[in-house]
Amino acid sequence: MLRDNIVIHEGSLKTLKRFKDEVKEVKDGMECGMAFENYSDIQQGDVIECFEVTEVARSL
Repeated sequence: MLRDNIVIHEGSLKTLKRFKDEVKEVKDGMECGMAFENYSDIQQGDVIECFEVTEVARSL
């Protein structure tokens, strides 16, 4: 999560909801609700960047 281009939180998405249903994704432009692990101080103007971390085994 970014505020004024400064990283203020890195963590996992706890829940994503569309109306009262928990969902895996929400289409662009649709309203949704989000909660993050160990963070609740979201303010108007904050930027949420989402990414997936994938571990890849090294090979020689």
